[in-house]
Formats: sequence, C-alpha cells, structure tokens
Amino acid sequence: MRTFPIGGIHPSDNKEWSKDKAIETLELPSEVYIPMIQHIGAPSTPIVKKGDKVLTGQLIGQSVGFVSANIHASVSGTVTSVDAYPNGQGQRRIMVVIKREGDEWVESIDRSTELKRECTLTSEQIIAKVKDAGIVGLGGAQFPTHVKLSVPNDQKAEVLIINGVECEPYLTSDYRNMIERAELILTGVEILMRAINVNRAVIGVENNKPDAIAHLRDIIAKNNYRGIEVMPLKVRYPQGGEKQLIAAVTGRQVPPPPALPISVGAVVCNISTAIAVYEAVQKNKPLIERVVTITGKELKSTHNYLARFGTPVHELFELAGIPEGDVKLLNGGPMMGRAIVDVSAPLIKGCSGLTVLSGKEAARGKELQCIKCAKCVEACPMGLEPYLLSKLAKLQKWDMAEAHNTADCIECGCCSYTCPSYLPLLDYIRIGKQTVMTNIRARAAAANKK
Repeated sequence: MRTFPIGGIHPSDNKEWSKDKAIETLELPSEVYIPMIQHIGAPSTPIVKKGDKVLTGQLIGQSVGFVSANIHASVSGTVTSVDAYPNGQGQRRIMVVIKREGDEWVESIDRSTELKRECTLTSEQIIAKVKDAGIVGLGGAQFPTHVKLSVPNDQKAEVLIINGVECEPYLTSDYRNMIERAELILTGVEILMRAINVNRAVIGVENNKPDAIAHLRDIIAKNNYRGIEVMPLKVRYPQGGEKQLIAAVTGRQVPPPPALPISVGAVVCNISTAIAVYEAVQKNKPLIERVVTITGKELKSTHNYLARFGTPVHELFELAGIPEGDVKLLNGGPMMGRAIVDVSAPLIKGCSGLTVLSGKEAARGKELQCIKCAKCVEACPMGLEPYLLSKLAKLQKWDMAEAHNTADCIECGCCSYTCPSYLPLLDYIRIGKQTVMTNIRARAAAANKK
C-alpha cells in the first residue's frame, strides 16, 4: 500500500470519539467576530463600517493583491465594530463584528439542496468565482485556492490530488463530509479538474476509513464520475502533508522551496475545499461556514458541526461540555494544533476541529538533556535535523537555521512526539521558521526596490 518514503510516526488516531457523529447544523450565534486575515498572504481590507447593515454572504473584506482572500459576512445584521480583537493565540487582529438580526442572504446565492452537476464555465471563469468566494485551503494551510488553481504558463498540471487523508488524531470533519456529502465533493472535483485542465483526479484516503473509500467508489461508479479514482493509502502520520501526499500518490518528490507542487505536475486540494468550490461555482455561495469537529476523550458530548465563521469558540466548547479541572484547548488536533488562550476568539476558515485534552493528556514530561539518539531525525518526513534546528533557534542563529533548511519544516510535530527527553523541539523550530521566513521576505522586498 502506498505511502511517503521517509520519516513518519503512528500516533493513536482517537477518532472513535466523534467519527460516528453525523453533521449537525450549529445554531446561529447572536454575534460574530470575523477576522480580516483568515488566509496566507495579505490581510483583507474592511469595506464596511460601524452601523452598516449586511446580508449573509455579503462581501465585507476585500482581498489585497494576488495572494489574499475575500471575506464575507457569515450572518445578517448590523456591523457594531471594526476594530482589533484577540484571536485564539491572543494576537490582536482587525475584525468586523456583526450583531445578528435574522438570517437574510444575498439574493444571488442558491440555497436549494438540489445537486447542480453540469458546469460549462471556462477555467478562467471558475477561478474567478473561486477567488470572489474567498475560498482557501480548508485542510489548515489556508492558502488562497484561486492562486493554487492559476497554473503558470510555463508549467502544466497533470493530476489533481484530493486530500481525504485526515491523518491528524481526533479530527473527523473530512471523514463525515466523505460519508454524508460525497456527491458535493465529487462534483467539486470535476469542477477543479476543469479549472486546471486535467482529466485525472486521485482522492487519497488512509486505509483506516474503509467505509469512506467504499462509499466514494460506489458514488463514482453509479454516477459516472469519469477520471476520478479513490486511492487507499497506508496509515502513517503525516500522510496528509502536501508533499507527503504527492509522494505517496505519484512517487514524485517536490523539490525544496521555492518549488511548488505544480513543479511535479500536481495540484492538491482538500476534501472540504472541493465542497466549497462546488458551492461557489454552482450555487454562488461564498465561503462562510464549514464542518468542524468538537472532540476530546472527557467531553460530555462530541460533535461534527456545520458552523458559521466568526462564531466565538467558547459557544462550541460549552455545547460539548468541557470537564472541570485542568484542560488544554486546541485549535486543531494534538499534533499540529495550537493552544487556544482566549475562548472568545472566533471560528475561522482554517479550523477543522477543536480538541480538548485533559490535564494528564496535555502534560509535558520534564525536559532533559538531548541524548543524540536521532529519533527526531528518523521521524522527520522532510529529512531535516530537528534537534539542530531547535538548538539554532534557541541560540538565535538565524542564518545557520536558514542554511539548514528550517523553512522546509511542515510543523507536523513528529520530532517532539518521538523525543525521549521531552524537548519542545517544534516550539523552537516554529520560532526559527517564522524568523527565517520574515528575513527571506525582507530580502526579497529590498531586492525589488533596487
């Protein structure tokens, strides 16, 4: 069975807590806080002001530049503020606050449940609709999808790869989409194939989801979805990493940055992104909601909610019933998720799940000396030396960190997971990567001015 060639680990998936919970539509919040940065690239510019009336699906944040994404109102009502508020990590970001009044939608949005499969739009028209809808990668990377679909003239896409791996422990939102919304996914895949002019698409799904694999294959066969195959993959974390998935499906290795997946003829989109593309192109619906998993071993109840962006995350946690005592709240899962320090923060496009870990689960072991065992090196799916990159970041040796390719890190957490000395390797590498990337962008900007 196919998989990527180096590194990787096998953490317990802990998906049994929520995988059988059907998608529920979350009750609309009384107020939403919608950040103007929910994507990689330049923040959007607010185009509404305090006192304005807005409709569900109305544009409220205009993208700035090519790598940016539009932001839309997730509810109808009155704008009560356009100001800086804390996100989940406590960083203040410009947000549009809307007090909900009913749920009135922009008239052009088709809210019917009828499947509209036939698409006659050109590639350019599809990409324009995706851009207008503010769609970003819903696997967590939040890269603007219209940029990914805009294949450079000197390159050619050969295969569309759809990421249905969902290898992050605990999370099941993509799985529930595959089980309950398969036709939306497959129609979205057809549209994405048309956008990048390919006749082959591969949906990669790990073999621990046999019912999802069988269901997708059944729908493909019964409804004649041509050129789309479902490829079972070996269970191995982080199989859902873009470069790891490309290697597993095609056997090709994406070169180091600045090379992109298109350099090996691949374009990768997430299962949930395919649904958003279908809704944008066929229903004129912007990206204002997504399925998000609320999970944890000690929650009173777990859920897969279809929730509007801007909903304060404390409302979702309260519905699940957070246990008393010490807990750790995560935006995402335990491997790649980030701790939530402010539960008034809003749900955003890149959040596929909210995980609650008990104090015992979240507790870190006492830091010890590095024993040079190289387990972190063996586990790294990018072939890096995490112990070295961590030390360079700790010593603020940014040039050396850059020379040792810290920017290649995909932040999967395999290094910290395997470290017998309980070193916070990923924490330091993230700091190093962020600093190195800032330095690289600053050099590029200075060079462009000359």
